[in-house]
Amino acid sequence: MNDKTRFNIEIAGVAAAIECTYEHNRDFLHDYMTDKTPELFISPSEEDLQSIFSEFQKSDEFQENPGFSYNNYFIENNAIHALLAESLVDFNVLLMHGSAIVMDNEAYIFTAPSGTGKSTHTRLWLRNFGDRAYIINDDKPMLKVSDENILVYGTPWDGKHHISRNTSAPLKAIIQLTRDEENHIEPLMPKDAFPLLLRQCYRTKDALRMSKVLQMEQRILETVKCYKLGCNMDPSAAIVAYEGMK
Repeated sequence: MNDKTRFNIEIAGVAAAIECTYEHNRDFLHDYMTDKTPELFISPSEEDLQSIFSEFQKSDEFQENPGFSYNNYFIENNAIHALLAESLVDFNVLLMHGSAIVMDNEAYIFTAPSGTGKSTHTRLWLRNFGDRAYIINDDKPMLKVSDENILVYGTPWDGKHHISRNTSAPLKAIIQLTRDEENHIEPLMPKDAFPLLLRQCYRTKDALRMSKVLQMEQRILETVKCYKLGCNMDPSAAIVAYEGMK
């Protein structure tokens, strides 16, 4: 274990000072380092680390996978992520679970329970549209919510395939992905899309911040179209999805 190190990063347009113990996490955040003056400070405490570890233990028990060993730097990495997600709410930034792809400079977020095929589907867009498309974040993009638009930002927390870019693009649509025998896409009414956002976006135990999260989700629903996509993971699924949202 090394002495704590400090450096600044920029996530979703917000500069943050990071204090961490493990060099691995400095390397992990390297592409997001900045010289900008930080607006917030992230330093996981022992209580934060224990909280993350306890959550993993509960998850292991639920998944009947007790005794899985987590490296200390992995626990610290997740604590940094959790503290950032919490603090960034104050800057109108919201963490969302989904695979975010940019097509012709506009972002689309595909969201679904783990294992449904979000990443598989976004790769179909790369296969069909080539250089017109790229994945901005394959698991945990950040949304910057303003009166003008909703911007999608990449983060280094990018899923098991580790695909992301340190860039941003305006959000065009959010798509709930489901498996089906035939490819089809339909619009979702805001009242039907709201539970989806509530499940897939960051939730906090702080009442005031949770009120702000709900306000941001309402703003997203007012600004961005939502859809439900049934797909069979045939390459044509990407064409059906894109054409259905034009």
